[in-house]
Amino acid sequence: MFGIFKKKPKEKLPPVLLDEEGVQILEGDEVIAHRYELGKCDVVLEGLQYFYVSQHSGNKVSYVRMIDAITGNQKVKKTD
Repeated sequence: MFGIFKKKPKEKLPPVLLDEEGVQILEGDEVIAHRYELGKCDVVLEGLQYFYVSQHSGNKVSYVRMIDAITGNQKVKKTD
């Protein structure tokens, strides 16, 4: 009788990223990074982790390094 109602394993999802104004950032978006002299970047999803890839230099930085300590949002601005 035990084990009939087993929990299904939760499917892991990538984190929800918000720019400095609270706008959601998705894969393929173009943003302007305010750190590491990246300038305009493309947002790339690899596995379950986001990366910012600079259009100018090609440098790649993880989203974890762009978190603002006070707000928890990313130190980037999404372009229109």
